[in-house]
Amino acid sequence: MGLDLDYSNGQTSLDEDEKDGLLIPTIATRGELDEFEQQNIEQAIQWVLSRSFKPEVIFTEDFIRTLHKRMYAGVWKWAGDFRKTNKNIGIDKWQISTELKLLLDDAAYWHKNNTYPSDEIALRFKHRLVSIHCFPNGNGRHSRLMADIINEKIYKQPAFSWGEANHSSPANARESYLKAVNAADKGNYSLLIAFARS
Repeated sequence: MGLDLDYSNGQTSLDEDEKDGLLIPTIATRGELDEFEQQNIEQAIQWVLSRSFKPEVIFTEDFIRTLHKRMYAGVWKWAGDFRKTNKNIGIDKWQISTELKLLLDDAAYWHKNNTYPSDEIALRFKHRLVSIHCFPNGNGRHSRLMADIINEKIYKQPAFSWGEANHSSPANARESYLKAVNAADKGNYSLLIAFARS
C-alpha cells in the first residue's frame, strides 16, 4: 500500500521519487505522516531552544539546510536537501541556491541597517523563503520556525503565535494565513504581521 496524501490548498505535492524517501514504511495516511513529522519537529525546536545563534550563523545556507534536516530527518531521506523537481509553487529548481543567497544577503543587510522592525524582518524572510520553496516538502513549517528563530535569537522577541489565539478552527487560521501570504506577495506585509502575532 502506497502513501495516500490529501493535499490541501497551498500544500506542495510530492512526486513518486520523493515519496520513496519516506523512512517509516508503516505510514499510510496524511494524518500518520503529520504525527511523525510533528514529533521530529518538536525535537528540532528543542535543539533550537537549547542553543544561541548569531545572525552570521542564522543567515547561511548551511543553517537553512541543517534546520530542515533536524525537522524531518527521522521521516524523510531527503531532509535538508534542496528539491530536484519543480513544484506547483516556488521558483525553478535550478534557481534555489542563487535566490536563497540573495535572500540571505538581503536579510543580513536588513539586520545590520535596521531596515525594518524586527517582526517585519522575520516575516519578510519567512515569506521569501517559502516562495523560493527550497525543499520537496515542509517549507511552510520550516519558514515559520526560521521566522521564530530570527525573532527570538537575534531580536530577543517572543515567538510568533501564528494565528492560534484568534481563530476558531485550523481551517479558519489557514484561510487567514493564505490571505496574508497573498497580500505579502503584493508587497503588503501588514496582514502577515498581524496574523503572526494573533
